[in-house]
Amino acid sequence: MGDSIKLKYCLIALFASAASLPAIAQSQPKPDDKGNFSLVVENDRFGLLGTDKGYTSGVRASWVTSPQGTPKWAVNLARQLPLFADGGKVRAEYAIQQAIFTPTDTTLVVPNPLDRPYSGWLNASFGLIGETGPIIDQLSLGVGVVGPDSGAQETQKLVHDLLGVTSPQGWASLVRNEPTVQLRYQRSWRALASHAFNTDYGVDLTPHLGAALGNVYTLANAGMTVRFGKHLQHDSGPPRIGPSVPGSGFFEPHTKLGWYLFAGIEGRAVARNIFLDGNTFVDSPHVSKEPFVTDLQAGLAITIDQYRVSYTHVWRSREYDGQLRGDQFGAISVSVRW
Repeated sequence: MGDSIKLKYCLIALFASAASLPAIAQSQPKPDDKGNFSLVVENDRFGLLGTDKGYTSGVRASWVTSPQGTPKWAVNLARQLPLFADGGKVRAEYAIQQAIFTPTDTTLVVPNPLDRPYSGWLNASFGLIGETGPIIDQLSLGVGVVGPDSGAQETQKLVHDLLGVTSPQGWASLVRNEPTVQLRYQRSWRALASHAFNTDYGVDLTPHLGAALGNVYTLANAGMTVRFGKHLQHDSGPPRIGPSVPGSGFFEPHTKLGWYLFAGIEGRAVARNIFLDGNTFVDSPHVSKEPFVTDLQAGLAITIDQYRVSYTHVWRSREYDGQLRGDQFGAISVSVRW
């Protein structure tokens, strides 16, 4: 049995066991006075195809403060931003992430010039999250590096050695080192349309708009997410590694088990993608990108007390000329409040 199939069975067992936990007799919200730590792991080996190409892996760790724990200067800054709604809660987010991209054929020492280049990205960011009624604004500024200094080759080799899988052979031809600056903004209208079946269960629809500006990604995006489940009002969707359908790095605690199934779609108009366009100021491997990209996703999230765990499966449309089919990958996230 392959590693990806084993992992899928483990995930099914995890969600099934969590869903069978006994519920506490009374459903009561808890004070929203703790920060949230989240770890997101995205990998194409989690996908239905179990491949190792395209957007092959990403890891993101983040810390989101409670509204009471947000530094005063960050609150004052958020109040001055025209994109943020007046009043409401303000949280700060600190995050670090790494993303790895490889061509379709990783056995070639000299990659096909018509295939996407090897590339990696290491990025640290600071963000502000404003929550005013149903409106959630997320603004982040990140700095990092693409190229060999991102550590992508070393990370992939380590993981492949642990799994006993042959490492890709063409890392000598990756995108060159380049410092990166990335600005990103998202606005979501949580539960813009919703229906409650009773005090616990419901369904809701959350649309979103956003944009990114920087030498890594420059794009505009729009989409929506539909959810069905229990205690939806305490969560805004699991976190992801962008660009993606947005979730949130925080959730509100509850004394009872909550869960929901979700499906989302996002369309992106892409003006720049350094992992396809190549370096900004020097010549490097590159391909001709598609100007419009679509993500479809579906998954399951479970929350109980101070914990949230989720699995998301993503179908991404073709991103460059000559790509035979789009990428598929899975995303696992674990969030803990303390």
